[in-house]
Amino acid sequence: MDDHTALSQLEGLAYMLGVSVRYEKIPEEDVANAGGLCRLKGENVIIVNAKAPLKDKIQTLAKALKNFDFHDVYVRPAVRELLEG
Repeated sequence: MDDHTALSQLEGLAYMLGVSVRYEKIPEEDVANAGGLCRLKGENVIIVNAKAPLKDKIQTLAKALKNFDFHDVYVRPAVRELLEG
């Protein structure tokens, strides 16, 4: 699976779990932080650095989604590897 497909699959999983994904431009001085999971007004939101390389976006989403119970949701095997790896 290519990186664009992986990113799309992770975004779809977030949607199925009711988690919003927001792409934000994170200031240069905070570039070490590619984003992550937070609660905003009582809702789970994953913030992803819009300027990050594609691999970092995938890693940020996968790391954040590991916090959720996705075992009852169909997840493609390649995406499940990203989440469990």
